[in-house]
Amino acid sequence: METKHTIPVTVLTGFLGSGKTTLLNRILSENHGKKIAVIENEFGEVGVDNELVIGADEEIFEMNNGCICCTVRGDLIRILDQLMKRKDKLDYIIIETTGMANPAPVAQTFWVDDEMRESFSLDAIITIVDAKHVWLHIDNSSECQEQIAFADVILLNKIDLVSEQELEKLEQKIKSMNSQAKLYKSKDANIDLNSILNIKAFDLDAKVELNPGILIEEVPFEWCGIFDFNNEEYQIKMTDGPDPSIDVVIVALNDNSDVEIEKAKKSTVKIFSEEYKEIKPDKFLNANRAHNRLLITGDQQTYYFKPSKKGFYAIFTQHGPEEFNMQFESSRAKSSATEPSGIKKSTNKISLDNLKIASQNLILPLKEIEFAHSHEHDNAVSSVGIEDESALNIEKVNEWISWLLREKGTDIFRMKGILNIHGNDERFVFQGVHMLFDAQADRKWRADEKRRNQLVFIGKNLDREELVNGFKKCIVKNQPKLA
Repeated sequence: METKHTIPVTVLTGFLGSGKTTLLNRILSENHGKKIAVIENEFGEVGVDNELVIGADEEIFEMNNGCICCTVRGDLIRILDQLMKRKDKLDYIIIETTGMANPAPVAQTFWVDDEMRESFSLDAIITIVDAKHVWLHIDNSSECQEQIAFADVILLNKIDLVSEQELEKLEQKIKSMNSQAKLYKSKDANIDLNSILNIKAFDLDAKVELNPGILIEEVPFEWCGIFDFNNEEYQIKMTDGPDPSIDVVIVALNDNSDVEIEKAKKSTVKIFSEEYKEIKPDKFLNANRAHNRLLITGDQQTYYFKPSKKGFYAIFTQHGPEEFNMQFESSRAKSSATEPSGIKKSTNKISLDNLKIASQNLILPLKEIEFAHSHEHDNAVSSVGIEDESALNIEKVNEWISWLLREKGTDIFRMKGILNIHGNDERFVFQGVHMLFDAQADRKWRADEKRRNQLVFIGKNLDREELVNGFKKCIVKNQPKLA
């Protein structure tokens, strides 16, 4: 029997500043003879990782050595869908997760989706550990712990920055957290690629034993309601909630069976990754498999939609409807003496028991489904991004960064970016991890690109105003200022 060819996938993870980008640059530069696609995912307001990866100017581009590099600006599945179209040109895929990510939901993509499972096979989860700074996070960061626990291979990086005794202590700690993973040591993420690529190390059964919840699919929405609509106008009414907007997708169903709803769920995961259209109050949503973002501008607001035909529909919402006191109504006027069809005491999220906006035209769902919440980052960790085209004074930049390292180094997990230095034709790349810092000239600014600064700070107790003001003081006078 012929075995169907699948493209092997490696998930590369590791806490902020561990050396993931360094390893990726090695992979993209080395003449290994493989056509590898690299997918990056960032945590932060300003995306700079694609600037730090060699030549990564486009969302998908081919390197001189045959590699393809992708920067995830939407959802992983959307990018993988694109790569499937050029499957015959690929030998391998590497997914670099954000340093603040649990790798499990990323890995999950390759067994919960039938199409993905037929095209790709998860080869291994590789975790890079910063031997110098991991002790600052290993006992109090769930993300750091999850990355180590779920690894098939662990690369202890930056071993030149610690003593033999410190390294031995760290090895013992890591083995107590994950005794099954292969352990390698490196300086500057220098490792034989044959040790981490195409090694067939991922074992789903072992991961399930470690965390049975890994089989529960994570989706970008929390609620779905199944409705029987006519070809007429309907309203969505809600009050303000925890967020200034809520994403909504409406999908027509052939019937209201579980099989049909499951198909709609899988397609909606992809729709949620597509570009959204902002919908202001009193405007119409697109009721045909489109990504709508409802903007919440007041205490109460109404939005409209009209199904294209009579039938069953699934409405998927980013958050639970009870968080916004959301209700669905028919726009047809009804007699005040007539109780609207379908209204009754129930345990529905949308019910008369918890409505704050009374209505006689209320439409209740035939059934409701709640989904597991997507993984969230540690709320104590945040990012501050700065983008500006002004030229900077190199001496003032040095003074500012030196002050940050001295006064805020323990709180800044990661800083990285591109600098536009006054009087210099070259970009300056800087990267820092806690109190370690490196900056150097990169390449010349191209004639067709804007000279600009892109900085990202990730850590705890970050003061946005303080960071922005510090940056402003580095700007050369008579240059455009930050707005």
